[in-house]
Amino acid sequence: MKSANKPKKSSNGMTKPEILRLCDKEHVRFMRLQFTDILGVIKNVEIPRSQFEKALDRQIQFDGSSIEGFTRIEESDMNLVPDLNTFAIYPWAHKGGDQVGRLICDIHNPDGTPFLGCPRLTLKKQMDAARALGYTLVTGPEAEFFLLRRDPNGDPVVDTHDQGSYFDLTPVDRGEEARRDIVVALEQMGFEVEAAHHEVAPAQHEIDFKYADAVTTADRVTTFRFVVKRTALEHGLHATFMPKPIFGVAGSGMHVHQSLIDDKGKNAFYDPKAPYQLSKIALHYMGGILRHSRAFAAVTNPLVNSFKRLVPGYEAPVNVAWSMVNRSPLVRVPARRGMGTRIEVRMPDPSCNPYLAFSVMLAAGLDGLKNKIDPGEPVDRNIFEMSHREIRRLKIDQLPANLWEAIVMMQKDPVVTGALGDHILTHFVDAKQKEWKEYISRVHPWEIESYLEQY
Repeated sequence: MKSANKPKKSSNGMTKPEILRLCDKEHVRFMRLQFTDILGVIKNVEIPRSQFEKALDRQIQFDGSSIEGFTRIEESDMNLVPDLNTFAIYPWAHKGGDQVGRLICDIHNPDGTPFLGCPRLTLKKQMDAARALGYTLVTGPEAEFFLLRRDPNGDPVVDTHDQGSYFDLTPVDRGEEARRDIVVALEQMGFEVEAAHHEVAPAQHEIDFKYADAVTTADRVTTFRFVVKRTALEHGLHATFMPKPIFGVAGSGMHVHQSLIDDKGKNAFYDPKAPYQLSKIALHYMGGILRHSRAFAAVTNPLVNSFKRLVPGYEAPVNVAWSMVNRSPLVRVPARRGMGTRIEVRMPDPSCNPYLAFSVMLAAGLDGLKNKIDPGEPVDRNIFEMSHREIRRLKIDQLPANLWEAIVMMQKDPVVTGALGDHILTHFVDAKQKEWKEYISRVHPWEIESYLEQY
């Protein structure tokens, strides 16, 4: 048989027939065909074993008109195109011992063309742009989350279950057992977990997994969020990736470590002979990130609540600058060099759509390469302790103060809007403008506490 006729293999070496045989061996009774809407919410079409062959042959359709930002009702049919590389079996058995499998899908139009509203394909398009320049973006996110109590009805409440802090251990950290079960579940789904620990705020946690190319990492972020929430529920807790659920304590970020790997497999950010051992590629990429950060904030920090995390005093960056020795600027360069050379973009939070967040950051970095954007000198002092005059003298910009400002800045930046494409941009802006208008029309408890008696 000619190689062209051999069944296509996934990255783990499995062909379509092998996936089907494994499903039968492991008693996989259902398959979830997973994707996200433009806001990053996981959606899925679940099919029984009798439909697995059709799914792997790209013959499963769904009604796209019911998905946020997808399509109009008169053009609703969409095709699910599964990526064999993403096949996994959930670590939780269904009733009777049957298993549930998972495949992450791209979305295509019925005629087979890529759907312009598919976030995963949007990221793939940016990855192709990087590949045309000879690079692959690899990312390693650090997604933080809170484990909160539930009331007697099972509804989540803003009430922490511990008084732990950074790297604390039991008996203070009562979430350790839940966190350990999350790690076990992730490993069963193929993750290489590198660390798991308590974070700064009470009931706040972080689990780090190994870096990979940006598409694979985005897939893992969506899976990670689902596993965390599912496992927390088993422990009677509620896991939230809301950026700032509790006033007065640190919010949850998703710091994204990123670097470019060249066609020879070398880290393009490393130059042992350059200042700071950072190549011009690294500096220009970072320059692009800094230049466009205020515009892509609406994507990396997409909620009204996101900007309540981005305030001085809680380690969250609000200053558009870079450093190697402190965490107050937007971009930090960790100490490792060689293949470990990377930048850490500290502004994103875990509520973002990872496909779109990685897309706009990559587009910004590539613009930095093309236009040789200078990031300026590193700011090695704590910016939070600087006076306003010092900040202005150093020409350090600030991130948008709220979601509305972020939307306005995004719409004025052709690099960011071009990365999203007209379809996603239009629907994303519409959804965020509605969110902002609803927020500002509401009367909030703080207003009642501050004004009701006084005025």
